[in-house]
Amino acid sequence: MVADVALMLLVGAFAVTVVLQWLTVWCARRLSIHAHPNERSFHDRPTPTGGGVAFVAVMLGYLVWLALSGAASALALAAAGTAVAAAGLWDDLRETSPALRLLVQGVAAGVCVWILLPQAQWLLVLAVFIGLVWHINLYNFMDGIDGIAGVQTLVFAVGAHVVAGGVAGWPGDLLWLCVGSVTAFLVFNWPPARVFMGDVGSGFLGLLIGALAVLLWQQQSLPLAASLILLAGFWLDASYTLIVRILTGQSFTQAHRSHLYQKVALRRGHLWTTVCFLLYAVFWLMPLAWLSARFPADFPPATLLWVLPAAAPLAAAAWWLRAGTPEPQNHE
Repeated sequence: MVADVALMLLVGAFAVTVVLQWLTVWCARRLSIHAHPNERSFHDRPTPTGGGVAFVAVMLGYLVWLALSGAASALALAAAGTAVAAAGLWDDLRETSPALRLLVQGVAAGVCVWILLPQAQWLLVLAVFIGLVWHINLYNFMDGIDGIAGVQTLVFAVGAHVVAGGVAGWPGDLLWLCVGSVTAFLVFNWPPARVFMGDVGSGFLGLLIGALAVLLWQQQSLPLAASLILLAGFWLDASYTLIVRILTGQSFTQAHRSHLYQKVALRRGHLWTTVCFLLYAVFWLMPLAWLSARFPADFPPATLLWVLPAAAPLAAAAWWLRAGTPEPQNHE
């Protein structure tokens, strides 16, 4: 029965999103809503953007339906997700100020923390709040080559079910819905991409995945260490690169192409980089996430030590390729 529901959600979300995605691409082309090559991008021609609207609509529709049924956590996710997606869409259409985007992200993260951690100590609340705001932004930073943001989303959604032996309740259903809709998006975004998800999609996914990680941890469905391991490819690259840029005195708010994944893509291309990212996640991160859940430490914070072997190869690669530092002039 559970398998039937999961299959129905997968197939239904995929079918609906494919149709919406085709319409989104058509509208973007008709209205000339394109992402143009810049200092951060790796494409050499204008490409339709804002494609995240399709999967955002599917998942927000489900969250709103849950909220009307009385699920407070779903209501918080729906409200916060709508705000972040709307701000992202506006930025895709007309560039908005970083301060306004950060304000919207802060309010959205605050709503999620207020609902998901009602009895928590203030230090935990503050840490989760900062983590959610950072996760929204790092998803945007990491959405710089074809397919990679969609792949990271699938790794978390599928990995959560695998590690937990099936996530129960509406969070589990939402994860299957996410798998179906994001897979449909990847049909259009797989290298070479015909559409980009834009800030509307990356911001929404950053909030949704981060909030679900907190929710599943609080419900004791998925250890926090397991979520951090499944998401290591994104948070380590983004955090390492940001720290290096700050320490070396660079203007870290400016667009750049010095993330680890960008360094690799510059040398090997979009497809090679995205496929390697997927293989690393499936054959290294997922097994480690499973082990962290099966063999937790007696002292809860020590469970986070499982994150170290997950992050170590990425940190070594970031150091080797000098992530966070500009490429030599002859590579540009």
